[in-house]
Amino acid sequence: MPSISILWLHNYFTITIDTQKEHILKVLLANKFFYPKGGDAIAFFSTADILKRNGHEVSFFSMLSPNNIDSPDSRYFVSHVNMEGGGLGNSIKTAGKILYSFEAKSKISELISKQHPDIAHLHNICHQISPSIIDVLKKHNIPVVMTMHDYKLTCAAYTLLANGRVCEDCSGGKYYKAYRNKCIKGSRLKSTVNVAEMYLHHKILHIYDKVDLFISPSRFLIEKTKEMGFSGKFTHLPNFVNANQFEPSYNDSNRTIVYFGRLIQEKGIMVLIDAVKDIDLQLKIIGDGPQRKELEEKVLREGMSNIEFLGYKTKNDLQSEIRNGLFTVLPSEWYENNPFSIIESFALGKPVIGAKIGGIPELIKEGENGLLFEPGDSINLRERIEFLLSDHSLCHKMGSNARKFVEEELNPEKHYQSLLNIYQSLVK
Repeated sequence: MPSISILWLHNYFTITIDTQKEHILKVLLANKFFYPKGGDAIAFFSTADILKRNGHEVSFFSMLSPNNIDSPDSRYFVSHVNMEGGGLGNSIKTAGKILYSFEAKSKISELISKQHPDIAHLHNICHQISPSIIDVLKKHNIPVVMTMHDYKLTCAAYTLLANGRVCEDCSGGKYYKAYRNKCIKGSRLKSTVNVAEMYLHHKILHIYDKVDLFISPSRFLIEKTKEMGFSGKFTHLPNFVNANQFEPSYNDSNRTIVYFGRLIQEKGIMVLIDAVKDIDLQLKIIGDGPQRKELEEKVLREGMSNIEFLGYKTKNDLQSEIRNGLFTVLPSEWYENNPFSIIESFALGKPVIGAKIGGIPELIKEGENGLLFEPGDSINLRERIEFLLSDHSLCHKMGSNARKFVEEELNPEKHYQSLLNIYQSLVK
């Protein structure tokens, strides 16, 4: 599997941009997962790819895992952290690493002494690596930028969710409320660890204050982070894809729509199922997750023959299913950041019906490349779905606009130039 993943990653971007010699940088990239797991890891590898293709030297820091892609830097990676099970002893050891990993400090010190990076670009380092590495980077006078993929700077659960619903109780640094709400997987113990983590990092060590610049894929994430009480320097830089790696299809001859992503409560899939009941269409639900059984039981119980669960699909098969559909739906009920599911749908020439929440409206322009609906409102979603189903020519036009939006605004060249400007503003 790792060899297949790295082949995919190498083929994912084919654009090469000329750079001048003085622009060449040594960049240290850090992320807790070193395989394509979730949007944060995909963004991490995408960043590495465009940097390498433009002549920069890239080194990696991550966590060891049997799923990892091969890398010569793996000798510096921290040992695998098992977040589930293992008994009381493992739980205590894991809690210590989450709070402040001395192993990570030691390992990244070794990497720095060998690679001498000009700048460090952190992605998702919480828990498995911990922000302890920021202290080491600043000790060596290395500028630090961090891409925010969630709300970890202000929320102990990092999602601004409690019991499947949007929650901002921790606003203003009231992290203890996560313990009261049992925000972390309904566990008082796990919530205690995360609460301790937040107070240690933000109230005692002030460790995130040492980050020179935070990169946010959505403007919403910046504004919400400020609103919740975190002060820092932010810049907006959305996610991107290479449209050349997505073959668009403007199929307007069927009545198939697609949801793809994790099957979890906050994605609002129950609302989508209610919305399509008794409509003459085929809904394909692609992906897996803890809510799958509950969703399948609901569909079976209500005799809904127009819904099909396809499970997890690899890249090519997933793209094929999306291409064969009329449009995709993202019915989220939480503050989405800058979803790759929308960007990839656009790249495939498909408009998206999305919930009017979080960063979703920053991508979906009402009536141009998709439609918006009120989150959690199955009736409003049903109206939006029926509207697009009734006008295939409009759907085709929206799909063309969506593809054009990705090509012009969310392309590797534009992202690279913005990222290079960020790096150069911090590197002396």
